[in-house]
Amino acid sequence: MNHFDYREGQLYAEAVAIGHIADQVGTPFYCYSTAALTHHFTVLQQSLAGCDATICFAVKANSNIAVIRTLGLLGAGADVVSEGELRRALAAGIPPERIVFSGVGKTRSELAMALDLGILQINVESVPELFLLNAIALQRGQKAVIGLRVNPDIDANTHAKITTGRKENKFGIDWTQALDVLCQADSLPGIRLVGIGMHIGSQLTELAPFAQAFARLRDLVLQLRVMGIAIERLDVGGGLGVPYDHSDNELPPHPADYGALVRESLGDLGCALVLEPGRLLAANAGLLISQILFIKQGCSRNFVVCDAAMNDLLRPAMYDAHHDIRPVLQPAADASAAPFDVVGPVCESSDTFARQRRLPPLAEGDLIAFGTAGAYGATMASTYNSRPLVPEVLVKGERFAVVRARPSYEQMFSLESVPEWVEIG
Repeated sequence: MNHFDYREGQLYAEAVAIGHIADQVGTPFYCYSTAALTHHFTVLQQSLAGCDATICFAVKANSNIAVIRTLGLLGAGADVVSEGELRRALAAGIPPERIVFSGVGKTRSELAMALDLGILQINVESVPELFLLNAIALQRGQKAVIGLRVNPDIDANTHAKITTGRKENKFGIDWTQALDVLCQADSLPGIRLVGIGMHIGSQLTELAPFAQAFARLRDLVLQLRVMGIAIERLDVGGGLGVPYDHSDNELPPHPADYGALVRESLGDLGCALVLEPGRLLAANAGLLISQILFIKQGCSRNFVVCDAAMNDLLRPAMYDAHHDIRPVLQPAADASAAPFDVVGPVCESSDTFARQRRLPPLAEGDLIAFGTAGAYGATMASTYNSRPLVPEVLVKGERFAVVRARPSYEQMFSLESVPEWVEIG
């Protein structure tokens, strides 16, 4: 279902014209659709009908408090990987009992905070972390409720920088050591082992790697039961891909097929389930809107120079990622297309969103929309080249609101100071 479409020759987000938002907010900006977030969450929830499942939104995908709250009101929890994300989830109204704390490098203070809050589960990813958490819990007279994240050594067949379930990746306990570490965790006085988790990567476009990982997860549960250790909860992670290139006929699996695989693989174990989707819920719920600064004629190719840059949307530079690009003013049906490199103003050759992308006629001042930008867009942004972070806008029906403002230069500089020994003027 598309909540960004053309009406009367203009691109709309739900019932609000993108051009109208640009007039009010300025460019570049991110635009999110409440209806799209709701639709994606509901489809995934329905795919798990009959399961005792908690959908914990991966906050790293989109950490805007309004977005987290929108999903929380639908029943979502939060998967967090830092104190900052934990605090964001709480600020968005997510109750602690729906929060899972993941991540390979949690600090002592982060673990203590999670313990004191009584969150649903801390996903432990190493033996040193297990011992540290046990010590912190004993010092506080508590038991830490944990899931042990296992690395199943499964190739997710995704980009090397977003695969997390192979033995050479830093995440989780190696599959060959998992049973021993699980038994060790069960024996520690400050630990209450309730779950096993895994997350094999992001943007998976086939179900086979999930099936292999779930089979290993199932085997572990059954082996532990023979040893008298009961596992109450299985954290199956996230990772189901979304379509970035809408001209490509090869679509990722539908959430209904993913849900069927979860039920088939794990449904008879009697365990509660935790899922950690991020991209699946947020990616196609967001656009990045930019204005064209120049159409530059080169010797060997032509360029669209826009006011968004790699610091605003890093994925193309970091992952060679594809984002559909379309004009905000609808082109004529018979408009001819020509190849352009779409680039930003940052002083890096990697500040390129698309190479030789065929686009309809464009002109200086036109607005363009980068699709599937709701996940890992604003969260990965920076102030490189002293460019302010761009605003984020949330639309609902005929209304929109700025849910993160563009900071002024004065606000950016206020975080810095000059020591007295540096002479100015």
